[in-house]
Amino acid sequence: MSARELVVLGTASQVPTRQRNHNGYVLRWDGEGILFDPGEGSQRQMLHAGVSAHDLTRICVTHFHGDHSLGLAGVIQRINLDRVPHPVTAHYPAGGQRYFDRLRHATAYRETVPLREQPVTGDGVLAVTPDFTLEARRLSHPVEAYGYRLTEPDGRRILPARLAEHGIAGPDIGRLQREGELNGVTLAEVSEPRPGQRFAFVMDTRLCDAVPELAEGCDLLVIESTFQDQDARMAEEFGHLTAGQAAAVARDAGVRHLVLTHFSQRYPEPAGFEEQARAAGYTGGLTIAADLVRVPVPSRR
Repeated sequence: MSARELVVLGTASQVPTRQRNHNGYVLRWDGEGILFDPGEGSQRQMLHAGVSAHDLTRICVTHFHGDHSLGLAGVIQRINLDRVPHPVTAHYPAGGQRYFDRLRHATAYRETVPLREQPVTGDGVLAVTPDFTLEARRLSHPVEAYGYRLTEPDGRRILPARLAEHGIAGPDIGRLQREGELNGVTLAEVSEPRPGQRFAFVMDTRLCDAVPELAEGCDLLVIESTFQDQDARMAEEFGHLTAGQAAAVARDAGVRHLVLTHFSQRYPEPAGFEEQARAAGYTGGLTIAADLVRVPVPSRR
């Protein structure tokens, strides 16, 4: 299994269908498991997908419409029932605190796991870890909504041929990486820059400045395409994107792999979403999301 992958729990907008569960997505990123927008039924979908409550380290909610948050109650209670051995951090719009409180305490249960509430109050950095920086940007939707972006720090790729030229091998390689210099040889002489990987999660929103900002240079972009292009007026009215709009953003932002999801029940077949995404000029990797699929984060450049 890839150490970095997206696990899709559900793909339906507003209401579930026979083929699509409410929203839910888990990003596996090395030792972290980030659950995005757990809609109703997410706990059961996690079982089908082979995702354990123990895998979760963070929960990120874009906004408090039911298809993005009604699963919080069950997931939080499952985290406590299973006695997850580490704290779990929750990010969500600060203006929806009352909804988070209601969902967290929807029924009686015993709290056994620290749940760290870190509401999002505006654009900016939410967390910095050795493996990534997590940021949020305000989106354009009828209720307060945020998109999330995860950026790995840039690093350096060791070049074996240059190591050999300088006679560096074995434990000395690690020493050079730690100290930056060894016997007059610098790390820069035997390596090249390696850009960190980038991931973004963009749900319910009209086109706005935050959408391309979140998508810029992403290796994997998960973005809503609730409507098809022929229904663009309806998308604008209700604060959503079309398949063509989402793909055009990905095209201009240089996204390597695009995942379209959050489909309206008015479209029983997903084929039109792929056609419209390609018609918009996006030529990168493309997944029209289906429940329980796994999408690896593209390998490092």
